[in-house]
Amino acid sequence: MESDLSPMQKAHLAPRCTAHSKRTGCLCKNPAVRGWKVCRMHGARGGQPAGPQHPCWRHGERSAEAVALRKWAAAIVREVRQEVKLMSGRGSR
Repeated sequence: MESDLSPMQKAHLAPRCTAHSKRTGCLCKNPAVRGWKVCRMHGARGGQPAGPQHPCWRHGERSAEAVALRKWAAAIVREVRQEVKLMSGRGSR
């Protein structure tokens, strides 16, 4: 005999969700999903996959990788323009 607790007693002893209601500010009171701090209604195991696997994926133009690549390219262009400006003698003023 492993435990004297019934399944309902185990459910009542489970850790509770840490999410708060926007309207009342009270805690959720639902049992948290195992390994998470919140219940299934407040985001545990939720969300869609990132990138091309997401159902609303279009082109990736505004993805984190694309934005980082554009910032990197802009930084290089700025450096080259600064070097050209210095080499032409206009940067000595």
